[in-house]
Amino acid sequence: MDVNKYLSRIGYSGPVEPRLDVLRSVQICHLRSVPFENLAIHCGGSLKLDLPLLFEKVVNRYCGGVCFELNGLFSWLLSNLGFHVTLLSGQVRNEQTCAYGPPFDHLTLMVTLDGQRWLCDVGFGPRGFLFPLSLETSALQEQGHRVYLIRADTEMKTVAWKQEKSGVDSDWVELYKFTLEPRCLEDFAEMCLYHQSSPCSLFYCKSLCSLLKPSGSLSYIGHRLVSTTFPTAAPGGELEITTRELKDEEIQGVLAEQFGVVLNSPLTPKDETIKPPPVMY
Repeated sequence: MDVNKYLSRIGYSGPVEPRLDVLRSVQICHLRSVPFENLAIHCGGSLKLDLPLLFEKVVNRYCGGVCFELNGLFSWLLSNLGFHVTLLSGQVRNEQTCAYGPPFDHLTLMVTLDGQRWLCDVGFGPRGFLFPLSLETSALQEQGHRVYLIRADTEMKTVAWKQEKSGVDSDWVELYKFTLEPRCLEDFAEMCLYHQSSPCSLFYCKSLCSLLKPSGSLSYIGHRLVSTTFPTAAPGGELEITTRELKDEEIQGVLAEQFGVVLNSPLTPKDETIKPPPVMY
């Protein structure tokens, strides 16, 4: 891996020692530079879990990816920087169906540093945490206006957040559950195929692209561009959300200008209803 080229891709120019402040900085830089997107699926392409191919896609071609791609590649970068990284299997709770996905539905990362364990994730999209979450506490973990916690139930752990909406009485919503059993990238190959072909998958049903911004986030879904501005105050502040309807001929230009993603093949915009899975987890 060309570490310097990867760090340049995410706009990081600080120290590279395996320290917590470096881990926090590299994660937030990654989230603000590399979009969470599944556009290849809707351009007639496919997702391949091969690290050199992922480096070519994300670093050289300035595309983004889904969790398997982004966290898989991010783990390679962190390992090259001297961090001890463990791949973990997660199951995402779908916002529409309220059902959890199957095992290996989500790839997330655990970094062990000075005897402390941290959950790292650059592949969860707009609701994801900005900085690593401590796995050593069940207390609230505030990140600006957002609040997260990690619940533990025997071997299963769950990431939850104070749902991002206006008002201090927001509900707690579970994002995904996971175990600490070590995995390898090949373990996720079957679910990677599932997400490219199943009507129960968000990635199959919707063409999407999202990117964290210094003051909020930007998301493309189907024919919509959604801009969210974060409150500057502590948790409970007001969100500002605007939605722009896009014409077919506008979409590829918006993706290039707003997300830095240049498509080499025509995109078929998609925003279909996700079907509940036949098996509930």
